Amino acid sequence: MDLSDLRTIVTIVSFIAFVGVVFWAYSQEQKARFDDAANLPFVDDDEGVYTTELKAKQGGRHE
Repeated sequence: MDLSDLRTIVTIVSFIAFVGVVFWAYSQEQKARFDDAANLPFVDDDEGVYTTELKAKQGGRHE
């Protein structure tokens, strides 16, 4: 095995990894997660996800 064979194998493995990431990113299972992430800049700081989760853990109390 020489250097060109190694380069060919690395290229093929990289391409397969790229195609796998593309299929993962565009799968329907990830759509809701990515939609939530896309809306994060528009979440009000006072009523953000962290604050809502914190209120739920505290039993709804707001301090």
